[in-house]
Amino acid sequence: MRALTRETHLHPRDLVLPVFVREGAGGALPIRSMPGVVQHTLDTLPDVVATVEAAGLGGIMLFGVPEHRDATGSGATDPDGILNRAIAVAVTASTGNTVVMADLCLDEFTDHGHCGVLTSDGGVDNDSTLVRYEEMAIAQARAGAAVVGLSGMMDGQVRAVRAALDDAGFTDTAILAYSAKYASAFYGPFRDAVESTLDGDRRTYQMDYANRVEGSREADLDVLEGADIVMVKPAMSYLDVLADVADRVDVPVAAYQVSGEYAMIEAAAAHGWINRNAAIMESVHSIRRAGATIIFTYWALEVATWLKDNG
Repeated sequence: MRALTRETHLHPRDLVLPVFVREGAGGALPIRSMPGVVQHTLDTLPDVVATVEAAGLGGIMLFGVPEHRDATGSGATDPDGILNRAIAVAVTASTGNTVVMADLCLDEFTDHGHCGVLTSDGGVDNDSTLVRYEEMAIAQARAGAAVVGLSGMMDGQVRAVRAALDDAGFTDTAILAYSAKYASAFYGPFRDAVESTLDGDRRTYQMDYANRVEGSREADLDVLEGADIVMVKPAMSYLDVLADVADRVDVPVAAYQVSGEYAMIEAAAAHGWINRNAAIMESVHSIRRAGATIIFTYWALEVATWLKDNG
């Protein structure tokens, strides 16, 4: 009866696996604050893609971890940079049954750790950053990315990247806009994963966690600028914003179950304080229930297996 009357249904195809690819690593490297998650290499990435496809996931989101960084994040647009090479490797390994996505942001590639180019006084220069995003989008599209994930929260980023992609002939490359991305404490383990050099915070361009209506306004703007998918990030602390956005936009809505959400459940389960598997499934279903049609989660492979096992 419970299964018969269930209102919210979850399928492996609704899930996307975030994957970190590290330059110069001799093998997969564990991430201390994210038990069970590793930094992959270009050599181990094809096996990950094969596993994702076998599990029936909807996609894979790639993040690059470079050996060298500079003020403008030049590695982000270098065709031989780790992220662009990872995109090409993933596309080659794929049989076309999963969507290869790439994170479009400079924070992994800058020596200061911010998501954009800095001014002389240390602030982020929004418009100069847009130029770098345009270049990065074209580089990722050339490498084969089907979706570029604009996570930098610069004003006008969707319009700028859409125009740049279209002008370069990449009219079919989709834009996933991180529309309502909040300045959150739950990103901490992710910064371990990408070996972030950030000193300080990103509150001048990420959103105030106290604001709800602003999240919907940001999503509206991104849809008007040409976003194909909009995202709310983090997920579990912002289910109200997620529900608001899902009710008002006419494009798919994604949510990112971020590293801190992952780490909290894993840590509590490791101490025997909660039932790990039950907590994972409840958390992912809550995100789906709030309105997400696409869920980014580090548990994507496990959840997909459990869903299949339960029919």
